[in-house]
Amino acid sequence: MWDYIGVKECNDYLLSLNLFDCDDRQKYIRTLYAIANDVRKHYTKFQIRKHDGKMRTIYEPSGILKHIQKRILTEVLEDMRVSPYATAYTKGKSLLDNAQPHVGQKMILKLDIRHFFENIWFLDIYNSCFPIELFPKSVGMLFTYLCTYDDHLVQGAPTSAFISNLVMREFDYEIGNWCNQKNISYTRYSDDMTFSGDFDPSGVIRKVRRELYKLDMELNDSKTRVIRRSHRQCVTGLVVNEKRQVSREYRKEIRKQIYFIQRHGLSEHLARIGRDEKGYLERLKGSICYVLQINPDDAEFRKYLEDIDELSYANK
Repeated sequence: MWDYIGVKECNDYLLSLNLFDCDDRQKYIRTLYAIANDVRKHYTKFQIRKHDGKMRTIYEPSGILKHIQKRILTEVLEDMRVSPYATAYTKGKSLLDNAQPHVGQKMILKLDIRHFFENIWFLDIYNSCFPIELFPKSVGMLFTYLCTYDDHLVQGAPTSAFISNLVMREFDYEIGNWCNQKNISYTRYSDDMTFSGDFDPSGVIRKVRRELYKLDMELNDSKTRVIRRSHRQCVTGLVVNEKRQVSREYRKEIRKQIYFIQRHGLSEHLARIGRDEKGYLERLKGSICYVLQINPDDAEFRKYLEDIDELSYANK
């Protein structure tokens, strides 16, 4: 369909996206291709510690590359359809949507994809996100280069999360349809897959392993978990045995902070823990609001929210 689309038309399209601020048409196009041709130098790598103590590498794009990626995300990608089973990085969906299908189920199976972003490669991205059916080849290839590092996705780029959902779309539909036939609930939150119902876990694992193999991906077997109803069933941090609920530990920590404030007073409590007043109250309020987002009818935490609002007003 692009037989009659030339260089000028491709450049006009790129200019219309306003991927970064530049009034010089030629300089704008040259800069895009220069960044794409040497994208490695536009990233800074650093590591953060994960909950399990291991280190995660984050790739921070330069200011101009991050701006370009954000524009590609909003102007090109976000109108594309992802599967209904993908609950991360999708407008209108959250942890609540990932947890809700698994409330009150007999059994939960949790599976994890090993090195998820690193195993989403250039051609997968090009074919799923910028295919020749939708974009001239030169434009699709340019976008793909601008969204990858060493020909794969990285954590830190604004586009990576949404791209991962587009690449996994056919996988999600295959797994989701297969599960529907067997009355199994399925959701995927990035690399974290959750299945629930009354079923044989080994059959699900075999099916998922086969479908991942087609994408050159594999399961992280060390993170496979089967959780029966007799144990606490958590899905992306939320307890789902009977209803969606924040974990006992999370709620207990908030109660402890409220108790110390009420016993010692805010100023003395902050002095004891060496914290800044404004930042502390904002974070504590955010934690309380998170509990209420999961369970809006929680009278205990609604009272805590009122108490924090009164403290914030009194200390202005």
